[in-house]
Amino acid sequence: MKGMGNMMKQAQKLQEKMLKLQEELGEKTVEASSGGGMVRVMANGKQQIISINIEKEVVDPDDIEMLQDLILAAANDALTKSQKMVSGEMGKLTGGLSIPGLT
Repeated sequence: MKGMGNMMKQAQKLQEKMLKLQEELGEKTVEASSGGGMVRVMANGKQQIISINIEKEVVDPDDIEMLQDLILAAANDALTKSQKMVSGEMGKLTGGLSIPGLT
């Protein structure tokens, strides 16, 4: 029974660390760009887009599709970078253990 108690304490400590890490990741950001930096997207560690910056030179009313493609590319890249950041931080916390639902 003593071993089970230690396991429960360790699991509780890990859970507390994970909650703290999730809070911290919500404040960390990554940035991605497309079109040579004409479109920049910032995302946080919660995989939320928090800002999009578009240089006016890339806005062409006759070619909206190009702008949409640039935004989509930068947004997807920002979300991918955010996911990699979260996976890396979770990996540090779990010591490389693969725990379903955490990464």
